Amino acid sequence: MKLKDVLKPHFLSDKEMELKEKNISDKEKEQVISEMVSLIQENKKIEETTDASEEKKTEKPSVKPPQESKKKKEKAEAKKEQKEETKKKIDRGPDFKYIVRISNTDVNGEKNLVYGLASIRGLGVHLAALVADQAEIDGKILIGDLTDSQIQKIQETINNINKTAPGWMLNHRKDYETGQNLHFVSTDIDVRLRDEINIMKKIKSYRGVRHELGLAVRGQRTRSNGRKGLALGVEKRKVTTTEQPK
Repeated sequence: MKLKDVLKPHFLSDKEMELKEKNISDKEKEQVISEMVSLIQENKKIEETTDASEEKKTEKPSVKPPQESKKKKEKAEAKKEQKEETKKKIDRGPDFKYIVRISNTDVNGEKNLVYGLASIRGLGVHLAALVADQAEIDGKILIGDLTDSQIQKIQETINNINKTAPGWMLNHRKDYETGQNLHFVSTDIDVRLRDEINIMKKIKSYRGVRHELGLAVRGQRTRSNGRKGLALGVEKRKVTTTEQPK
């Protein structure tokens, strides 16, 4: 290997290389060549390490194959099925009632007393807690564990709730006919609402007239909202030509 081949691309021109080759001995040539080769190798190693570090930075995060996500979904579904099976396998005993009939509604027997009564239409959580307290029954007991006498006692307290509960907890205060504070439950709510709408229609009150016309009753705007029926365009008038007498 000649000194000219090593140093030419880096530092010196052709004429300078020819002059140096004449003045330098063979041993000096070999030393210079070995030093330059070692420098070039070191530069290559440095460049390789920098390229590798840049590639690591630019590498995208490894995306998990879709098989793993499928496995996770299958595991989650299996856990849900196990939970449902454990719920189904719970034996409450032969005397447990899974459905209890209170105020013309079927109540889930696996709920506790307060939240089970709150599922009846017209009874909220607070009013159900009041019913449980007045019936002297623990609100955390499951409804399916109640005896027939306890269920009858709860039904009686619900029927007489307008006498024992404060007025602000009742859902029908100052009745139109009697002026008393009443409380309606389950199907009685629909019946009473229908009767009161008919009363408003008979006396021709503003609300009754709006009910008859099928319009909004509580002051809502009707220009843009609540439109019913098909959209009709503007009808153009037909132009009729009249013949003038001769």
